[in-house]
Amino acid sequence: MAALELVKPATGFAPPEPRPPRRLGLSQRLSRWDVKVSPYLYISPFFVLFGLTGLFPLAYTAVVSVYDWNLLGGQGEFVGWQNYADVLGQAIFWKSLGNTLSIFVLSAVPQVIIAITLAALLDQNLRNATFWRMGVLVPYVVAPIAVSLIFGRLFADQFGLINELLGTVGLDPIGWHQDRLASHVAIATMVNYRWTGYNALIFLAAMQVVPRDLYEAATIDGAGPLRQFFSVTVPQIRSTIIFVVITATLGCLQIFDEPRLFDAAGLGGADRQWMTTVLYMYDVAWGNQRDFGRAAAVAWMLFVLVLAIGLVNFLLSQRIASSGRRAPRVRRSVTRRMLADARSATAATTNTTSTTDRRDS
Repeated sequence: MAALELVKPATGFAPPEPRPPRRLGLSQRLSRWDVKVSPYLYISPFFVLFGLTGLFPLAYTAVVSVYDWNLLGGQGEFVGWQNYADVLGQAIFWKSLGNTLSIFVLSAVPQVIIAITLAALLDQNLRNATFWRMGVLVPYVVAPIAVSLIFGRLFADQFGLINELLGTVGLDPIGWHQDRLASHVAIATMVNYRWTGYNALIFLAAMQVVPRDLYEAATIDGAGPLRQFFSVTVPQIRSTIIFVVITATLGCLQIFDEPRLFDAAGLGGADRQWMTTVLYMYDVAWGNQRDFGRAAAVAWMLFVLVLAIGLVNFLLSQRIASSGRRAPRVRRSVTRRMLADARSATAATTNTTSTTDRRDS
């Protein structure tokens, strides 16, 4: 009987004592640091170069904008916000701002529409597809000076090819270098010529990764090519559309080459009818005024304008991209109650399991 009592298993269960944490060696610490730090080291060259070529000039321009700074004398006395007030008081600044916004609308909107349409055509089963896809990139390779010189001759007032073609159909010639809206159309045409093919290839790359099963299902459901484009293609490439719209907005608001080379003088016309804000800044810094302080103030106001328009554009694009059927909103109180119920059920299951294990032992 005593022997039987000796071999009787104990009803209680004592948990094992926790082991003291083992100290990591130097090699293990280096391995952990490598996993945590190496990704930041890989991307650090970009941010270092961006800080030197982007953030530092931006901060230095802000310092220059509050001083009376000229080309010969250098830094003068501190004037604070006077440079900004002087720029805002000039009518030519507001005219250049209106010209910039007008050219932006005439170039960015048609550019995105034509680019996505061209990409949809290139996404079809075409013969020599590689040739056509690379052909749309040729205008982007051409130098901006060459594009401006060629289009400057095409849109010439006296001997331009466009006016010659208008004369053959009985229309009066257009003063491309005299009329304000006509000059904006001509400059926007140059911008669209250069950047439409580039954006079309971006859209094409996004369309190539759209699952073909979606098109097959749409075809079975009876959807035509146009319906498939708006119901399948556009929703699948919304993020790419947002990217292209934002980059096109930033580029068109900073346009300089095309209006600078549209005529021989390069000052935006006799009445500054196509002078953009960047061209106005260039004229303030290197023209008759030679005032770097005011030019820096123009640069910072343009930066704020581009940032504001880009932010509004991004928010609108995000809203369009996220439009559609949304899941119903759940209150925080409901979420907390569901979590509490789940924790209680888990605790009850754990207690039941431990009790059963003790009984079996």
